[in-house]
Amino acid sequence: MSQTGGSGPLFSPREEPECPRVNQAVVPLAARMRPRSFDEFVGQQHVVGPGRVLRRSIEADTMPSIILWGPPGTGKTTLARIIARTTRSHFSPLSAVTAGVADLRRVIDESRKRRSFSGQRTILFIDEIHRFNKAQQDAVLPFVEDGTVTFIGATTENPSFEVISPLLSRSRTFKLEPLSLDDLKMILTRALDDTEHGLGAQHVQLSEDALKELVAVASGDARIALNALEMAAGSTTADAAGRKNVGVDEIRDALQSRTLLYDRAGDQHYDLISALHKSLRDSDPDAGLYWLGRMVEAGEDPLYIARRLVRFASEDVGMADPHALVITMAAQQAVHFVGLPEANLALAQAAVYLATAPKSNALYAGYSAVQADIRKGPNEQVPLHLRNPVTGLMRQMEYGRGYKYAHDYEGHIVEQEHLPQGLRGRRYYTPSDQGYEREIAMRLRSWRVLREEPSGPKSEHQDSVDA
Repeated sequence: MSQTGGSGPLFSPREEPECPRVNQAVVPLAARMRPRSFDEFVGQQHVVGPGRVLRRSIEADTMPSIILWGPPGTGKTTLARIIARTTRSHFSPLSAVTAGVADLRRVIDESRKRRSFSGQRTILFIDEIHRFNKAQQDAVLPFVEDGTVTFIGATTENPSFEVISPLLSRSRTFKLEPLSLDDLKMILTRALDDTEHGLGAQHVQLSEDALKELVAVASGDARIALNALEMAAGSTTADAAGRKNVGVDEIRDALQSRTLLYDRAGDQHYDLISALHKSLRDSDPDAGLYWLGRMVEAGEDPLYIARRLVRFASEDVGMADPHALVITMAAQQAVHFVGLPEANLALAQAAVYLATAPKSNALYAGYSAVQADIRKGPNEQVPLHLRNPVTGLMRQMEYGRGYKYAHDYEGHIVEQEHLPQGLRGRRYYTPSDQGYEREIAMRLRSWRVLREEPSGPKSEHQDSVDA
């Protein structure tokens, strides 16, 4: 296609063919089956269903710049192409993986010429927009603002973190979800029946069990499902009647192993650890094991998981079961000692222990209150009676004077203030009634009673002693 002026395809009022002059036999099934209109588009009804705001703006030809955010194989590129076709705009795709500012300038120049000669608008589609750095994303801004192009960005990463704020504020973000099992079944059935673009001419027969296996393993990704179907069909020999009978074994052979959707630095990383933490907090060992397995099997750093379990042991279990910290530290040592895959059971043991342990956030709440007081208050001085008088000068300055040695008193309990002057009476740790903390709460109540009763030391002891 000419890229430099003239009256040829560059200024055609219609989008060019997606695969011009290419033998369709060598084009992947997923590309051949790409929908060309909203009637063919499957899924994402919450975004482009009849009556939805994006669908209305497209049909009214008033669509703003948008960002399509969703996992692979959910229709981001397809939707962008349908929008261009529906609005009779020229479709100029760029991949942020390989394109740079020079490519962007070329598209902008062509867009200006196109609008000048034919009045046709241009949709600038940037796939994987999160791969552009800040300067590259900045370069898009002026042309989105002045309407030179209508921008559509596609990303698998959270735009809040990966797309610069000025570009976000000039675009509407739409979240695409993984395709449902029914959506995938519909897509695969169409591919099996379609004699022009699909596998209809090959007379492929997919068993019901094979279909269930395929949609389950595809995990909402239409591209994975179609690629696996095409590979399974291509490796299956037709029977005497000319049919290719594809069963579960053929599908499993085509898939080989399931690829779990996971990014150790992206949304999946944070979403799954959040799910694990909240499942353990809600005392659900089954969900805890599942989310742990999702992370381990996808290749997450086991020491990262161990660190989060150790944190959980203190934050959400705390003194309700002090052994939780011991168990999680043992799991961390097991990861160091034996590594994966053997250590996955140690992590599983720790996760189940945490899920089934009594819960208390008293330690977390107490320490958070301490942090708040430290941040907002002055640097409080240690009371004199709590300081060690290790020199004569310190004794003269009354370091340690009046200190009561607990072991000399009944029950080893004394009434004396341990907090600074400005925080006297402040309570940070309030034990719950869960697990071992119930015993701690009873012990603290009994000690308060003893402190209120006047008592002297059981024996003579120097007031000022080393701590």
